[in-house]
Amino acid sequence: MIEIKHATTRDVLYRLEYNSFQEAHLDNAKIAGADLSNLDLRGVTFRNADLREVNFSGANLQGAILKNANLSRANFESANLQQVDLTNAFLDDACFVEADLSHAILRYSKMSNADCKGTIFLRADISLADLNQVNCNDANMAHCDLRGTNLAGANLNGANLTGANMLDAKMIDVRMTGVHMENAIGPHGQMVPTHRIEKKYSRWWEFWKR
Repeated sequence: MIEIKHATTRDVLYRLEYNSFQEAHLDNAKIAGADLSNLDLRGVTFRNADLREVNFSGANLQGAILKNANLSRANFESANLQQVDLTNAFLDDACFVEADLSHAILRYSKMSNADCKGTIFLRADISLADLNQVNCNDANMAHCDLRGTNLAGANLNGANLTGANMLDAKMIDVRMTGVHMENAIGPHGQMVPTHRIEKKYSRWWEFWKR
């Protein structure tokens, strides 16, 4: 049996009849504030779970399913989130600093004010998500699907957006100094002209000027 405890009070929040977390089913679990740091959570299912303020720092969540989960203020610092499914998850104020979300699905997720500094989003599906005021400073967002995503007020300074698709994205007040934009598609369907890729602009619409 495995016990999941609160990070601060150490109260037992949940008991599993498993010897390992791998591919465990924790759908609808209510474990807000739990400490799951540095654990092997590959393939775990957390559909519709209450995971507010859970500490996942350093954990391996590769292939985990967290659809519709409430992860507000959760800590994923340096976690492995490759191929994780976060469709329609609530991620407001979550911390993803230095986490790896390569090939992750964040479609329809809510990530307002999330801290994604240095996060790897390589080829992630972030379409139709709400990234209002998100901090993606120095994040790797190469080849991301950002179609229809709300990026209003986002900090994309230093980000790698090579090959990203931002068709119909909302980009009001986005900061984009020192970004890499080779072959990126803009909100109106234009691709970044090759003669612009070496220049540095802070206003997003400058990238697609010809």
